[in-house]
Amino acid sequence: MTIMASTGLDVFGGVDTHGRTHHAAAIDGTGRLLGDAEFAATAAGYAALLAWLNAFGRLLKVGVEGTGTYGAGLARHLAAQKVEV
Repeated sequence: MTIMASTGLDVFGGVDTHGRTHHAAAIDGTGRLLGDAEFAATAAGYAALLAWLNAFGRLLKVGVEGTGTYGAGLARHLAAQKVEV
């Protein structure tokens, strides 16, 4: 897991979904990579992924890869937390 400490930034997330894990990346408005990390594809993992993204700044949107149904649970979790997916 890599993290570049930042606050006050507009942040965007991208998630590569898999059956057991999801790999997330956080970028700023210029496309600069702020960090990347892997999370379990579970309810606890979804919450940890969202908290991790929020730690970088103001989370604006998250793109979730649409491979089969792997990202469906995460997309529902993010939408329930009022995150634009």
